[in-house]
Amino acid sequence: MSEALQVVYLARHGETAWSLSGQYTGLTDLPLTERGERTARRLGVRLNELSFAKVFTSPLQRAARTCELSGYRPVAEVDRDLVEWDYGDYEGRRSAEVHAEHPEWQLFRDGCPGGESTQQVSTRADRVVSRVRAIPGNVLLFSSGHFIRVLAARWLGLELTVMSRYLMLSTASLSALGYENDQSRPVIQLWNETRHVGT
Repeated sequence: MSEALQVVYLARHGETAWSLSGQYTGLTDLPLTERGERTARRLGVRLNELSFAKVFTSPLQRAARTCELSGYRPVAEVDRDLVEWDYGDYEGRRSAEVHAEHPEWQLFRDGCPGGESTQQVSTRADRVVSRVRAIPGNVLLFSSGHFIRVLAARWLGLELTVMSRYLMLSTASLSALGYENDQSRPVIQLWNETRHVGT
């Protein structure tokens, strides 16, 4: 019988005030809202259906608290590479405000002035991919929306502009990266599952 292929599960943090208002939230360390805490617990119920060899979380409190409320704090390791994109000059601003000044700007193509370039974020994601692929068994990662999209693109070996900007990702959602048939064919197995979140 062949050995089961690894699955890497991606948990986005619960709601924050800025995810609700649509403000770019990179390294600003915001707490979860009450709803964010509630949906993080529901995410934990969903994750109880699964098992993991390793669990990693971003050090930012929105991800670390989601990890805790989901029940994985005792086994989770902090990985600084899982932090959200550093938006630099665009931190705390809404997309419409940025595009009013820079209509042609695209995050996944242009990066952020005063923050991270697409290459810098890709390099971080590549380090995460390399580390988790070396782990025998399934892995669970708690991180943030744009970084998870970058991670998915790099898992597939794609440039960020090819796919990342087209992927929607809700708070407290669950996604999964894996393989089809063998480890030479990486795929997205699950994306933006929110059935556990409810209302």
